[in-house]
Amino acid sequence: MKVEKLVEIIGADFYTGVPDSQLKALCNYLMNTYGIDQKHHVIAANEGNATALAAGYHLATGKTPVVYMQNSGEGNIVNPVASLLNDEVYAIPMIFVVGWRGEPGLHDEPQHIYQGKVTIKLLDDMDIKSFAIGKETTEAELIDAMKNFRTELEQGKNVAFVIRKGAITYDETVEYKNDNQMVREEIISHIVQVSGEDPIISTTGKASRELFELRETNRQSHKYDFLTVGSMGHSSSIALGIAIKQPNTKVWCIDGDGAVLMHMGAMAVMGANKPKNVIHVVINNGAHETVGGMPTVAGNIDIVGVARACGYPNAVSVDSFDALDNALETAKNVDGLSMIEVKCSIGARDDLGRPTTTAKENKETFMNYLKLM
Repeated sequence: MKVEKLVEIIGADFYTGVPDSQLKALCNYLMNTYGIDQKHHVIAANEGNATALAAGYHLATGKTPVVYMQNSGEGNIVNPVASLLNDEVYAIPMIFVVGWRGEPGLHDEPQHIYQGKVTIKLLDDMDIKSFAIGKETTEAELIDAMKNFRTELEQGKNVAFVIRKGAITYDETVEYKNDNQMVREEIISHIVQVSGEDPIISTTGKASRELFELRETNRQSHKYDFLTVGSMGHSSSIALGIAIKQPNTKVWCIDGDGAVLMHMGAMAVMGANKPKNVIHVVINNGAHETVGGMPTVAGNIDIVGVARACGYPNAVSVDSFDALDNALETAKNVDGLSMIEVKCSIGARDDLGRPTTTAKENKETFMNYLKLM
């Protein structure tokens, strides 16, 4: 189904959410049609943020907004859905558009398997009536579903369109780019060289995939790395938990700007605890690149300033490899919590692979290595 037809049938004029590869057609349509426009389209930091923002839109206009997200974001909306939107509380109507990663019967990455199994159940548990859209869904079926949904919305309830793989299409393209010169895979290669045998916690998406392939290319063990293939925004907290119990070991966290924004409170907790052995590297390309390249607000904020305000004693921003190498060596040798923001270009090689070990194998190998530290 053409995404234009989906948008027409939904009939809303305000969208907010977190980009998803399964919803790339919708995201590209919104970017081509509105860009980032406060009146019609806002990319949020996380799905709960989007839900609250959309609630504010409804309070100001009386209209029904749309929140889009990957199904992994359902966990982030539980609180605002249950304690704000629900018809036993404020009865704020909302339409969710959910990308169904890990749909049972379809191959997907390990972080999506369980989430895929419980996607519809979680919506049911939140009293959100859902309708799944697949490649074979007709316009008539969608119109009928939206008609039924309007009855729910009029009662202050929430509804969801669950988008199966390949269900929506968009013929136009969007080019996402910035003016930064450094490539993320090369940045990670420099980190690997300086970190040596220190443990690395890497964020979800292409960063972990690139780290895995770099170890393969270098014929190095994967025991040094914990690849956080899901749980976006939580890598630095995992690193903090390890660092607290391994105070004499440098612990590196390779993070992304979208992940940092999703749960920025983690920086405050990190800064308050001030672990002397954590090096938090934020690779900032101002984009949700792994799911398509849609922008984040990280290109417009002072991440180093935020880190310092949160209590990081050492925080710098770099935009060249010479500056990066100097910052990495300094952080490696300094006795104190460090943040390095690295300004990065958008893009990755087309033949980038995925980890060939399972998540459980990664965990067990990594834990066995930590025991030796």
